[in-house]
Order: sequence, then C-alpha cells, then structure tokens
Amino acid sequence: MQPLVYSLIDKAVYDYRLIEDGDSILVGASGGKDSTLLVEYLANRLRRPSSRFSFTALNIQSDFAPPFPEGIKNLFSGWNVDFRKIDVDILKRLKSGRRMNCFWCSMQRRTELLRFAMDNGFNKIALGHHKDDVLETALMNMIGKGELSTMPAILRYGKYPVSIVRPLYYIDEKKIVAHAKDAGYFGWTCTCGYQENSGRKDMRRRLELLTDGDENKKARLFLSLRNINREYLP
Repeated sequence: MQPLVYSLIDKAVYDYRLIEDGDSILVGASGGKDSTLLVEYLANRLRRPSSRFSFTALNIQSDFAPPFPEGIKNLFSGWNVDFRKIDVDILKRLKSGRRMNCFWCSMQRRTELLRFAMDNGFNKIALGHHKDDVLETALMNMIGKGELSTMPAILRYGKYPVSIVRPLYYIDEKKIVAHAKDAGYFGWTCTCGYQENSGRKDMRRRLELLTDGDENKKARLFLSLRNINREYLP
C-alpha cells in the first residue's frame, strides 16, 4: 500500500507545489491515522537526496482530549521526527451558553498552530485533510452556507507569513485506513465526548449515501470542484 499512497501525495505536492526548497513546515499531529501518515511521508521524503526542507510535528493537547498515544510517539521517534506538544485549555475559551463541538475545537487548535508557526519561523502548516474531508466540507458549505467552497490544497494567508498545505489532498479515507493497518498504527483517533455535536459526522453519512460509498463516484465529485462549467451556472 505504501507506494500507492506515497505516489498520490507526491502528485498533490507536485501539482500544487506544496513543498519547496527551504520550507520549514509545522505539521498538526493529532495522533490519528491521517496526520500520522502525513508525518510518515515527510520523514521518508527527507531521506531523498533532493529534499531541502525541514519539519516539526506539533500536538495541541486540549484539556478534555486523551493524551497523545505513546505508540505514535514511539513511531515518531523511530522516524527521527522532531515532536513537540503544547497544552491548551480550549473549554475555558468557550463563551457562556455555547456548546463545545468539533468545529470550535478545530478552530482553536488551528489558531495555536498558526501562533506557534509564526513565533518559531515556520512558513507552512501541513494538515492531514484528505479527499473525503474536502468533499464533506463542500457539501457542508453548500447546504449550511449556500456557498460553493471547500478546503484548498494550499491556502495562502493574506495577513500572515504562513500558508496551509494539505498533501493528502488526493487520497480517499479508505486508502489511508488500509495503509494505516498495514503500517500498524490504525486505531488511534480522537475519542473525546463532543463528537456527537459534529456537523461533519452527519455530512460524512450523507456523502456515503450520495455516492453509495463508491470511490469512483467520489472521484467524479472531487473532479467537479475544478471542472466548473460557468455557462450553466446562475
């Protein structure tokens, strides 16, 4: 499985120029399969003679999430990954009367990643979002906001000297699950008690119903985000 997922990541990196010479990349490491695959790929890419970048994996440890898995720490150590962790009291930031949910938690962790990146000289933040995440976000924005938008492969902030990159952009979740099982790190994921408040979980179910779980149908949905026929739009 490794050659397949690596080749898909290589293609996204090439198509969108996600990794360039001199890059200092901060990776958001949750301990789950997606970000672990991203760290694994970057660690292996650094072994290529042509690689001229550096990266650090950072875990944002919230006040209610379980500790970062020791097994993943051991993998990072074996891959010679520079791993850091910072503790953040996310619940204390929640305004009175509001319910904790995955979106709020994600935004707080993104803020901390951005702050750490700027304070420590990183020019890119790499996140483990994959093709299914892109499609779910597109559906969420269409249904919830009446807007055709989603996660781009690269997002260049206008007011910050940092870009967001998503090297797993072309990989569907099933391939990541298969790879993680082969590599021995499948099973570690977010197990906090607030996941039922996640709109993304509902949209994941809707996406599966819309496509019958068919990866070819998902691939065509994904292609449609770039193949826009403006003549037949309002």
